Amino acid sequence: MKKVFVLISLFLFVSCSFNSQTTVKSPDSSVLLDFQLSNEQPFYTIKKNKKVVIEKSLLGLILENKLDFSSGFKIEDVSNSSYSDSWSPSFGEESNIINEYNQLSIILLKDSLEMKLIFRVFDDGVAFKYEIPTQTGIKSYDIIDEKTQFNLSPNDKAWWIPAFSYRRYEFLHAYSSIDSISKKYFSDSVEDISYDTLGIDAAHTPLTLKKKNGLYVSLHEANLINFSSMTVAPKGDGKLEAELYPWSDGIKVKLESEIISPWRTIQIAENSSDLLLSNMIINLNDDPEEGSDFSWVKPGKYMGVWWEMIGTNQSTWWPSANHGANNKKVIKYLDFASKHKFDGLLVEGWNIGWHPEWCCSGNGDPFSFTETQDDFDLPYLSKYAKGKGIRLVGHHETGGQIQNYESQLDDAYSLYKENGIKFIKTGYVNDVSKNIKRIDENGNTVYEWHHGQFMINHMQRVIEKAAEYEISIIKHEPIKDTGLRRKYPNFISREGAKGQEFNGFSSNGVNHITILPFTRMLSGPMDYTPGIFQLNNFRYKSPENKVIDKGAIVPSTITKELALYVIMYSPMQMAADLPEHYLKHPQAFEFIKNVPVDWSSKIILDSEIGSHLIIARKDKESENWYVGGITNENEKAVKIDFKFLSEGKRYSLNIFSDKDNTHWKDNPMDYKITNQEINSNTVFEIKMAQGGGFAMEILLLE
Repeated sequence: MKKVFVLISLFLFVSCSFNSQTTVKSPDSSVLLDFQLSNEQPFYTIKKNKKVVIEKSLLGLILENKLDFSSGFKIEDVSNSSYSDSWSPSFGEESNIINEYNQLSIILLKDSLEMKLIFRVFDDGVAFKYEIPTQTGIKSYDIIDEKTQFNLSPNDKAWWIPAFSYRRYEFLHAYSSIDSISKKYFSDSVEDISYDTLGIDAAHTPLTLKKKNGLYVSLHEANLINFSSMTVAPKGDGKLEAELYPWSDGIKVKLESEIISPWRTIQIAENSSDLLLSNMIINLNDDPEEGSDFSWVKPGKYMGVWWEMIGTNQSTWWPSANHGANNKKVIKYLDFASKHKFDGLLVEGWNIGWHPEWCCSGNGDPFSFTETQDDFDLPYLSKYAKGKGIRLVGHHETGGQIQNYESQLDDAYSLYKENGIKFIKTGYVNDVSKNIKRIDENGNTVYEWHHGQFMINHMQRVIEKAAEYEISIIKHEPIKDTGLRRKYPNFISREGAKGQEFNGFSSNGVNHITILPFTRMLSGPMDYTPGIFQLNNFRYKSPENKVIDKGAIVPSTITKELALYVIMYSPMQMAADLPEHYLKHPQAFEFIKNVPVDWSSKIILDSEIGSHLIIARKDKESENWYVGGITNENEKAVKIDFKFLSEGKRYSLNIFSDKDNTHWKDNPMDYKITNQEINSNTVFEIKMAQGGGFAMEILLLE
């Protein structure tokens, strides 16, 4: 990560007398944050171009022993600062990221006790955090409640998924008023979770809203370290309040001394496209520690012995006559992936501990992360892969039993390093989200929430330990992304939503993928695992009964699957289907092989949440561009203006598009390929079929 330019902050301290209100604007003056004490309580409001974003909303924390840091305050000190720089990530969606904001810091006193509020106001939103320093008079820094409010309008609509629930966050999205956020509404309108009695009514973040005044807003958090994950709970009349995942004893956050909260973030845009251009979340994270070297982290593409287990259902993870992770099969995949210049091959089910009932209730204690099944020779296959110019991608499924996993980390990572493995896909499949086993200080077994502080600290230990062994992590069933990949580039990608795998055994529906970029992906890259070409007639009844299940369908088209390589950014991108399915569509497969995973810039050509999205990305290593477009269940024609190309240059355009008769359900694998020469003056219309899309490869001509 290279810093390009830094403008030293200018601090203006005001310490003499204060009124009870202070404001700060964004660098372009479009966003206004107003802070005030009202009846000795701290409140904030936010406006964008004079439109209300957040109405008067309370701030504060409640500590153990009912120490209330939400009332009884006076202002002790105010300081303002401005900051502007740009920095270059080692890899990503852009080669240069601008970080510019105005900051307001307020020290509040409650009797002799101090709390600091820090606000950063960007052109694309507002972030704030709490700091309570170690000080006399505070016996415990444990947090029992957070009082942060996000007071919106009852008419504002939100795209949301339920928190405090089964399956973590692997749901389709509801679209409703804020006041409708509840498990009952979700069960009645989206997916049946009526069996869920685990927790309160709340929504995960990122929670994306379309306000009645036309603004688009996303609520989330940044730099989540040693804290509990924040959700937002409806309080009626368009009001939301922070709700933290608790420990098993009810304490929300356990800290030994000072409190430094994650940033609470409010991204704001005039349209849905501008939401996708925000870098606020990652900008609120730190650079790697001085002296750190992450040059060994490299993006890439991988295939896997995976879809034939979870998708086509022709192989098992566990020992059987149809065990997938056997030497012969892995060599077959390695030969194919190597021939087609992939960087890695994921193999699942290689280690002992797998059994037919392993999923999905936390039965992860039997897993060993160093002992292989009898038909899988790790040293031999690693050596074979190296000879083919490819690497194995490791897999650690924990079943959510993280103490078993942590006890083996050093041995497991050492084994992988010895065998040249640079990437690990980790998994935490445990559908009962309050089922993370922990042995407490008295030797008792207790169960924690998947998104609580215990799990968050575990994932921090994993990523730091992996870095010691120069291993990158692709985390499935993770804690949500909050931008930590800036400080830890080896946190290279994660799942964190209802991904492609669900299309193998249920269905994500046609519209799901038109919502994810505006919700889950506002937090960071996603390992969605795209690239399924056999979209129907692919699943066996069982590994033993090789009769095709006619009900299984991936709700997509081949052109849409290609588009996802542009739409769904991930620095470690998978080609998820079987080799034999790719051989049926060699030209489309060529697109997957060619499309980059590291970019210099992105342009949102057109979008609307839940309807369609068209993105253009420029290759970091060339002057070539790639464009992806997707739509929902409706056919859609869109106009593409190529003015983003370099003026005066000629380009060859390869287009993969739906045919007139293409349909996500009735005819998903029919497409056409066309080629033409274009330049920056070219404009034309392209049609996407129902549930379809298109993909473009734009190559500079000499």
